[in-house]
Parts: sequence; structure tokens; C-alpha cells
Amino acid sequence: MTGGTPEEYGTLYVVGIGPGLPDHMTKRAKDVIETADCVIASNLYQKFLREDGTLPPEEEFDDDGCVTRDDGHEQQLVRSSMGRQIELAREAFERVRAGEDVAHVSGGDPSVYGKSDLIFTMAREEAATDVPIEIVPGMTAALGGAANVGAPLCNDFCTVSLSDKWRGWDEIEEKLRAAAISSFVIVLYNCWRNYEKAIEIVREERTDDAYVAIVNDAGRADTGRNGEDQFVTTLGEAADHDDKVSGMGTSLIVGTHETDTWSNDDRTYLVTPRGGRDVADF
Repeated sequence: MTGGTPEEYGTLYVVGIGPGLPDHMTKRAKDVIETADCVIASNLYQKFLREDGTLPPEEEFDDDGCVTRDDGHEQQLVRSSMGRQIELAREAFERVRAGEDVAHVSGGDPSVYGKSDLIFTMAREEAATDVPIEIVPGMTAALGGAANVGAPLCNDFCTVSLSDKWRGWDEIEEKLRAAAISSFVIVLYNCWRNYEKAIEIVREERTDDAYVAIVNDAGRADTGRNGEDQFVTTLGEAADHDDKVSGMGTSLIVGTHETDTWSNDDRTYLVTPRGGRDVADF
């Protein structure tokens, strides 16, 4: 048993802001960011959060990143970057101990290839058992991308990151092959790394006519690095569309033998049925 967090402590919130623009952010996430004493966010996420005033305009902050919001609340903004994650986690712990509420911003959902594991890993490393941590969920790219193309995730699906920075390619290949054999719809993250290689592995276990959606910057409109768009092709031709895979904001949704297209007068949708049901079953 522990004695609980000291009353004078703040809370470290790991906040998922969804795929990008505030329209896709939960009210809880918005409230936490607006009321935090310190917000840790990358330049890109700062840009998104200024779209609706979740963060004040850049010119209102002083040289130390401090601002007094319209309601009188004082807030400090700290820029996050890949090379500073350990340093910023330690800083967040110390701020919480000093009584501050800290919002550590993560794109998508913080527990889907986001910031959550880093914070807990650092908390373990630093023996920060006294620091209260709350995860504020957000919409991950798999869901944002799926909505853009229709209903491709209505049956069993899985996500696989193609980043081999911490996991060897042999492990990634094993997961891809298992997912393909098991007839999961597969959502590939970090497609700027090895996506052609991943497609070839899935092709060994799945027919070439399976549908594939290439989704860029879901939920970011024109504010993302490359612009929001989606393109539907087949597994056999997916690797031929390198021009459609534009960077870290790209996800691939690889359908199964059940995934099909449906068109109305407006557009064509990608749909994976729940399975074993027709209209009479509803």
C-alpha cells in the first residue's frame, strides 16, 4: 500500500489529440490542454491546437513560452522534439511535484504508438511512483483513416507499425505474416519505412485482388505535411503507388477477401462486413 499522492502535487496528463485538427479532438483533451499549467507539444501539434484557440496565438507567448490566457490562467508552452523526450519526461515529473498540471501532447491516441509507454518507462526508470499520471485517449489514425474511406474495420483488424527503430524486421515480418494468414484487416503505421517490403509479405498469404486504401494525413485537411487524401487500389498494385505514400502521416489499410467496394451517387466506399449476416439478421 502507498500513502497516495501528496495533495500539493499536480497531474501529468498524456493527451491524445486525434489525427490532427481540433474537430477530431475530445472535449476532455481540449479541457485538459486549456487548463494545464504547462503544455508540452511539438511545433506541428501546436499549429493544430491554435486552429480553434485551444492554444493562444503564437505571438501572445513571451520569450519563455509563457502566456496569460483570456480567463487569467497563466500557462507555459514547451516545445517537444524527438531528441528531447527523456529530458522532457523528467521535466514533467518535476513540474508535477511542484504542483503543476502538465499536458504532454501526443498525436492520435497516446497508447497507440504514442507517448504513453515513454512516460511509464521513464516513470519506472526514475522511480517516479509519487507522480500521478492520467491518459487522455484520442482517435488513432486507423480509425480516422477508416472513416475517410468508408467502413473497412467492421470485422476483426489489427495494427502493425513498420518502424524497425526498436523492433527488428524479423519480428515485424512474423507479425505481418500471422495477421495476413489470420484474415485480419491490417492497418499499417509508419508506412514511410519498408511499406513495399510489407506489401510483398502480405501478398504471399493473401490474394492480389484484396483492396488496399492508402490514406494520408487523415483528419488534417491542408494543415498536415502533405495534405489529406485517400486512394484505393489492390494488394497486387499497392507497391506501385509509391507516389501516394507521402510520409509519417500515411497509413495503409489492407483488406481481406471479404472487403469490397460500394458506390452511391457521391463516391466509392471500402467496406468489410461484420461477417455471417445479411439484412434479415439485423
